[in-house]
Amino acid sequence: MNSERSQSYGRVMDTMRAVGPTKLQHHEQELIRDAADALLFCDDLEAAPAAREALEEVTAMLRNLVEIERWIAESADALLADLQACGPRVPASA
Repeated sequence: MNSERSQSYGRVMDTMRAVGPTKLQHHEQELIRDAADALLFCDDLEAAPAAREALEEVTAMLRNLVEIERWIAESADALLADLQACGPRVPASA
């Protein structure tokens, strides 16, 4: 974990507080929070299937929220970017 990842985590939590139950149901908030926690404490995504799965679940959920027009794409993309930044950087392919 480093300060950049901690700041990303803070942005995710700020977003969740800002939108609250008006835009995210309780189980959706929990899914995001659990993914952020898993990513923040993950050292290697390749070795952390639970963190990868949590990120995939949130990604699918946000896509769905955009499709059903509960969220706009820009907001979902910003939250997803902050969530991804909670985790370790994925090394560039050789």
